Amino acid sequence: MLKEIRIAKEKDCPKMLELLEYICNLHSGIRPDLFKAGKSKYDSESLVKLLADENRITFVAADENDEVLGYIFCILIDHSVDSARCPNKELYIDDLCVDERYRGQGVGKALYLAVKDFAAKNGCRNLTLNVWSCNASAL
Repeated sequence: MLKEIRIAKEKDCPKMLELLEYICNLHSGIRPDLFKAGKSKYDSESLVKLLADENRITFVAADENDEVLGYIFCILIDHSVDSARCPNKELYIDDLCVDERYRGQGVGKALYLAVKDFAAKNGCRNLTLNVWSCNASAL
């Protein structure tokens, strides 16, 4: 059962890597022209680096035993360096996954609400999440 949403820690990486492989397999079934089955978006080393990047924010949903139920990866984008856009910040949701055993229990919604709150507190004007129309469970 969900206990808290918190910033991801290095100790969360093994479960996050398991979920990342699940997502890649799901995506390869939907878009085999873009994704390879049995792979992962990140390896252990790159995931640890990602967690240390101040422009990347990763939350996990954890249970009463501090086990990871799901994650949400975000990228903080500062558009003030873009000459074509008015200065503002955006939080882009790069990836969201909930362990199959905990779907339908509000874990994904809790992750989203935590990110929405983070974006508001950090002055983000936009919060962006893209979903493929062929990914019915995500829709």
